[in-house]
Amino acid sequence: MMYVIGGRGRLGRAICASRPATEIVAPEREVYERWWQSDAVDSVARYFDRAEPGSVVLVVSGVLDPALPRAEHQRVNVELPARIIDGACAAGLRVVTFGTVMERLLEHPNAYIATKADLGRLAAERAAAGDPVTHLQLHTLYGRGEPAPFMFLGQLCRALREKRPFEMSPGRQLREYHHVNDDVAAMHAVLAAGAKGVTALSHGAPCTLSDLATHVFASLDRLELLRIGARPEPPDDNYATVLQRPRALEHIHFQPALEGVTAYVQSVLAGAAKQA
Repeated sequence: MMYVIGGRGRLGRAICASRPATEIVAPEREVYERWWQSDAVDSVARYFDRAEPGSVVLVVSGVLDPALPRAEHQRVNVELPARIIDGACAAGLRVVTFGTVMERLLEHPNAYIATKADLGRLAAERAAAGDPVTHLQLHTLYGRGEPAPFMFLGQLCRALREKRPFEMSPGRQLREYHHVNDDVAAMHAVLAAGAKGVTALSHGAPCTLSDLATHVFASLDRLELLRIGARPEPPDDNYATVLQRPRALEHIHFQPALEGVTAYVQSVLAGAAKQA
């Protein structure tokens, strides 16, 4: 049985759809919204005491927008999964948390990345101590709904919808864009391999943001709207590091980013993002 904490989000919905309904429990937010509090471990343990042996708890909930207060990131991205790790491990269950590959790539992280890095360190410490805890670091996800407005694809789609110029940096940043369904398949592969500790769900074939944007705008015959280099280059980003594909993911097929993202953007503009 899989317990999905945060089943309403992009990743949570994809996980729930990847298994028969009889194998998934996705508690309503009201069940776990107070589990971040310091005295919640007993409540977490009692909730999971009734779980079938061998069940896995996936802590998918998280705050992504770096503009939100640091305290909110701390509550949802660190304290909530920390209490779930304590309570679910006490009940004999395996726990999987989710972070970002940027935890290992940026020297000066924002609130989102910094709190995910804190969570990753906590998960690594628990795994080293013998607890069945896995922390999966994700690349940029797309698919299953509209892109977040503060993300690169969200801003790109807005410019295309409004038929206005899209201003961006020179775009040398390296990114792996993964369809969310591919990352769910990768997650299942890592779990089947019994991995503990920290694993980056990488395929090892990143593209630059400039190549991605050029492919999307050219495919939509809107290159005149693309303004590469109109904004300054971020001083702290990933311009050189390519993360290698873990052995457990050798058999996973990842959609090519340029074609996959372009098809997704087309579906968003057509109003069919839920199916993309």
